[in-house]
This record gives sequence, C-alpha cells and structure tokens, in this order.
Amino acid sequence: MALLALAACIGHDEAPALLPMPQEVTWSRGLFQGSGVKLCGNASVSGIVREWLEESGVRCEESGAKTVEVRLTGTVGKAIVNQEEAYRLAVCGDSIRIEAVSSRGVFWAVQTLRQLAVKTERGIRLPCCEITDWPAFRIRGFMHDAGRSYISPEEIKREIELLSRFKINVFHWHLTENQAWRLESRIYPQLNSPENMTRHPGLFYTHAQVRDILDFCRRHQVLLIPEIDMPGHSEAFARTFGCDMQSEKGKAILKELVAEACELFAEVPYFHIGTDEVHFTDPGFVPEMVSFVRSQGKKVISWNPGYEYAPGEIDMTQLWSYRGKAQPGIPAIDCRFHYANHFDLFGDIVALYNSRICDKDSGDEDFAGSIVAFWNDRKLPDERSILLQNAFYPYMLALAERSWRGGGSEYFDGGGVILPPESSRVFQEFADFERRMLRHKELTFAGEPFPYVRQTDVQWSVTDAFPNGGDLSRRFPPEEGLSGSYTFEGGEYGVRRVRGAGIYLRHVWGATVPALFEEAEENSTAYAYTRVYSPKAQDVGMLVEFQNYSRSENDLPPPEGCWDFKGSRIWLNGEELLPPVWTGTRSSGTVLGNENCTARSPVSSETALGNENCTARSPLPVHLEKGWNKVLLKLPVGRFSTPETRLVKWMFTAVFVTPDGSGAAEGLIYSPDFPEEGRGRQ
Repeated sequence: MALLALAACIGHDEAPALLPMPQEVTWSRGLFQGSGVKLCGNASVSGIVREWLEESGVRCEESGAKTVEVRLTGTVGKAIVNQEEAYRLAVCGDSIRIEAVSSRGVFWAVQTLRQLAVKTERGIRLPCCEITDWPAFRIRGFMHDAGRSYISPEEIKREIELLSRFKINVFHWHLTENQAWRLESRIYPQLNSPENMTRHPGLFYTHAQVRDILDFCRRHQVLLIPEIDMPGHSEAFARTFGCDMQSEKGKAILKELVAEACELFAEVPYFHIGTDEVHFTDPGFVPEMVSFVRSQGKKVISWNPGYEYAPGEIDMTQLWSYRGKAQPGIPAIDCRFHYANHFDLFGDIVALYNSRICDKDSGDEDFAGSIVAFWNDRKLPDERSILLQNAFYPYMLALAERSWRGGGSEYFDGGGVILPPESSRVFQEFADFERRMLRHKELTFAGEPFPYVRQTDVQWSVTDAFPNGGDLSRRFPPEEGLSGSYTFEGGEYGVRRVRGAGIYLRHVWGATVPALFEEAEENSTAYAYTRVYSPKAQDVGMLVEFQNYSRSENDLPPPEGCWDFKGSRIWLNGEELLPPVWTGTRSSGTVLGNENCTARSPVSSETALGNENCTARSPLPVHLEKGWNKVLLKLPVGRFSTPETRLVKWMFTAVFVTPDGSGAAEGLIYSPDFPEEGRGRQ
C-alpha cells in the first residue's frame, strides 16, 4: 500500500513522516493503541525501549494484554549489509516486536517507532506495519569546525540528540585551527590561554566536558571522530610554542598533545590528523605522526587531497573538494560538494538530496559514507547563526535520508541544483522528502533554527541571457513587456520553466555543479518572472536575495540601497522592492538610480556576517492583492569573480512566506504563464 494512501486506511490525519524512509515497509490495516504494555525479551537492550515508552507516557507493566518484545538475533535478513545497524519491526494490533543484531539496531528501531507513534489521551497509537531496515552506508555524519567557531557542549549535545532520531551516527569534531586550540591540554595549559586565540578567546572544551559528550554520543549510538589538524591550520600552536609543527621541537610537543588526546578519547576507534592545505617541509612528518597515533591504539583518518598515501599507510581518507580521490584498499568518506558553508538554502539541498554518495548505490569496504561539513572561516555572530545561515538541519535531513537509503539520481553532475520536471520520478521523490522534512520541522524541530520552507510549488519563467556588454544597468525587452520569447538586436531569446524558491543560473562552483544555464557567460542579464494568485488581499513576508553569502568568504556586504554588486532588482505588481538596511555596510559606495553600486576591497574574516543572507533577517514585508500578482526579477551579472565578491553566485531567492518567516505563505498559486502583454513597465 502506498504511504500517501495510508492515512485514509488507518484513520490518521496524515501519513507518518518517516525519515529516513525505511528500506522495506509493508502497511496493514489496524492500529496498535495503549497506555500500558508488558515489556519482554532481551534485558540487555530493553532499557532503550523502556526509556522511549516512558517518555511517551506508556507504563511498563508486569503483565498486560499488549506486549512490546525486544529480541537480539544472529542476522536480520540474509542479504542485508551493515547488520550491526539493521532491524526488523512488526507492529500489530496487540503487540510490537523488535529484532536486531545489536543495541544499535534496537536504537534505530526505536527512532522509527518514535516517528510512527502519535500521542493520544489513551497512550500512543501506531499504524500496523512490518519494516525491515538497514543503512546503505555505515558513516552518516556531520562535522563542526569548533576550532574557528566555538560551539557550546549543550548545543553539541542538542544536535546529537536530534540528529540521532534520524539515524545520523557520526559527529566529526574539528577541534583545532589557526584561530584557536579548543581541546584542553593539562600538559600545556598555555595552549588554551586567551592570548593564544584570535576568535572566541578563552573558550575551549575541558576534559570533563569531553567525557560528558563522549558518554552522550555512546548513549545515542553516535561515533565521535576527534580531529587535531596537522601540520597545517596550526597557527594557534605556533603562537603558543614559537615553532612549526614540522620542526623537531614541534613534533615532540605535538606527540605529547596527541598522546594526551588519545587517552582522553580512549573509547573511540578513530583519530583524525587533518593534513590538508599545507606545504610539507618535512617529508617524513605524516608517516611519523600516523605511526605515533597508531601506537596509541587508534585508526587514523586523513584528508584527501592532502598527503599522498599508499594502501596500508592510512586507515581511512576523507575526500574534500572535487579533487578528492578514493583509492582502492583505503576506505573513503565522501565530503566532496558537501560543504554547507558555501550552500544556498534552497538550491543546494536539491543536489545534496539527489546525489549518489561516492557515486555508488551503497557502501562497501572501500566506500564508508558521507559527512556534511560546516566550516565557518568567516565569523558569525553566535552559534544559532551557524545553524541558521548554514541551514544545518535541512541539509542534515537530506543527508540522513540519502546516506541511509543509498541510491540517488546523479553525482552533482546531472541536474545539479535544479529541480527536474514535475512529472519525473526524481521530482516526486524530492517532493515527498520535502513533505516529510517539513512535518519534522513542525514536530521535532519546533524552536530550532530551521529556515527551509516549501519550494516544490514555486514556479518561474526565466529568459535566456541577454548580452549586457558590462553595463549591468542596461534595459532589455522583458522590462517593457513579458512574453514567451523575445527578439533583441537580431537575436532570438527564449524562456524556460523552472521550479524552486532558490534558482542558480550559475553555481558558486561554476560548471562543476550544473545549474540552469549550461553555458553561463559573464556580462549577461537574465529575467525571471511569475504570477502569484492570492485568495485574499493580505500582508505577507518575502525571502529575497541575489547573492547568498558563503560563510567562508570575506565578501563585502552590499552598498546601501542595493541588493548586491550586480545591480539585481525586483518588482511586485510594478512597484520596486528595495533591500533592507544592511547592518554591515561600511563603505561610501556610489548608488546611482539603484543601478550602479561600487565599494571597497573585501573585509576581514573576523568581520562578522550581519543580515546579508535572507535567513539572517526578517522577511521583507510585502502586500499581495486578491487575485493575480506579478513578480519580475532582473538578474544581471558582470564578472564571476570580483574584488567585492570572490565567488559570484548568479542566482536568486524569492518566495512568499508568513510575516514571521516560519513557513510558506498558505493558499498561494505560482503560475509563470503570462499572456502577451503591452509595453507597460513591469
């Protein structure tokens, strides 16, 4: 029975928002309902189930008509990989049965039960079903760069608890950077002194806090991977000791620090040593450090590209950037194109959800899985901003589903960041994922930073790009009247349909990640437009931006009165919508008719991002008339890299939301079909 038909069958208001969707599900008629159950089965793992039942308001009784049974078995299905995490779940009218090979499988089964269950006055209610489930990849994780941006232990634990509900099982803790050494050293306490930190001075993780987080990870079936980056990204080390890590003195000190850290992280099997973005002055440094870390009882992970390893010289590599190469015989974690600090809220989640991890349907010995990395080279105001501006939870739910389910339609090289046609299977799968994700935004993430709103119903017409010759203010035919095609200076310019609230014309990584224009050219101007039907006259909000500011770039905020440095503009019902007052604007850039914007050279990475990104400010207040409303966007671009913006994103975000931005505005219909119009200004 199809999931979307389940609600009518069992009497639920809507189908359960299972995420990730289990590998095999069979739905049956009927419900399990109860406020008291007899919990039986394997005592060593039943505590996991008891905790969930009591949290749900269900009493565990000595006897009862309804039972919850937990069994540990030798296997869960002969053909299933990753048996340690596999489980089988059967929900009947009078019983729930869980079978798993280990406590991890039981824990994941409970997370599925948590999503199936609805709390009622009579206890809990679950639809009858049978589920056999297992992960396609054994590593499904997130990385925080706590070296640059300190994140409190309380926040880290909150994220681990929430994400473990979606079967995320790895927390990669990047603990050291140029800005600070965040891991307490009792041997060299000066390493944690405020004077040796250039960002968030004096903030670091004590041994007691580390042990608490380790215990929290263990209870939530999350593997912690600590990282001390070496020998690069180590200015904090050099400031403290007055020497480079690759010097003889530096290596001696580093070994003491690594030994101290390995003892603190004694229970975890892996230790990450970085090795990226550095010139090796000592060719023997990395082999020496790998050997030393292994002598402490750890398996060693290293970035790739980084040091060049042969099989046997390293235990696992973590692939970053498009240059990362998996090597036979060396297990790989795929982080290529998984850098959320460069992502746009709406476009990149499409690519992340559709992407094939390691370009494989599922993992094996050589392909372990994936981690989404949240780097913040650029300072952000607080830890909530880190989650908000990086769309932390939406991206992690996209990875949670893809890394558990496996598969995917492409490897960032097909449709990329653009939604496929509505009739396609890929679109329907994404739309269903979006539905389930937004349900969890309401149920699981209430009060948490979660900026995503529905975008699968948002439609646009986008023109071919007109050549502007470097004049970003130049006017073209769509400003005189909208139609399905245009003639300009003897050339024909078409219009294409596209869906989404955020559209890349050219991706931040250029042609490496496909966007709407297959061959985007500099010095071009495109237009996007749609009609929006509102059932009543109403005041709503609007998310608008034309350059999503990466959290790893030192780009200038736009000059006052300009949306960006490209001359982008937007009209609603013929009235131009002006940008907010930028909190970070410090230049005296020239603004001429809201069309020409100039400014100074880029700022420091220690200049905190302000309200440049639409997720970091209140929605633009706008008024919709009853009936059809016209939206027109002008999208010029000059160079794809400028002194003000190193990585120009030729893109736009535009979607109507509630006045507070908590969700999409209800009852609207987006239709980009315009009748032939006169030559009135739009």
